[in-house]
Amino acid sequence: MNERLNYYEEKMKKAYNHLEMDYSTIRAGRANPHVLDRIKVDYYGTPTPIQQVGNITVPEPRMLQIAPWEKSMIKAIEKAIMASDVGITPSNDGAVIRLVFPELTEERRKDLVKDIKKKAEDGKVAVRNIRRDGNDAFKKLVKEEVSEDEVKELQDKLQKLTDKYIKDIEKLMDEKSQEIMKV
Repeated sequence: MNERLNYYEEKMKKAYNHLEMDYSTIRAGRANPHVLDRIKVDYYGTPTPIQQVGNITVPEPRMLQIAPWEKSMIKAIEKAIMASDVGITPSNDGAVIRLVFPELTEERRKDLVKDIKKKAEDGKVAVRNIRRDGNDAFKKLVKEEVSEDEVKELQDKLQKLTDKYIKDIEKLMDEKSQEIMKV
């Protein structure tokens, strides 16, 4: 019984973790190396995460510095950053690439909060879809070897899991929104 419930809990946890990952790439006016997590650089014909071709540091609160392990990679890294949705133009001095994060305007902060809320809503929808799939699967068990009471118990537990993950998503959304709106 519990292994069936664990399967759906695992799926809900993945939906939550995906949202958390998405939020880590949203920048709040401060330099955060995670904004580069999704960027892949053409490394000798192979798309490679930017973290694997250089060292990323935060020398100042609003600046990221990328020191490529091979000087020849500077142009490829700059090209990958320009092609991404980071929205920052890189500059280099021949040895390192610098990304300077501008202060966020009030309007931009509000747009980011809207985006955060939309992503949270998508996460909640994903959790509810998992609950629906679980409930459908549990109803089919009645035809097999499981009593209606056991199915009802599974559905109740699944609803409690759903409520927990939706509450967690809302908490995560509130925290990220406050972080963005903080000047």
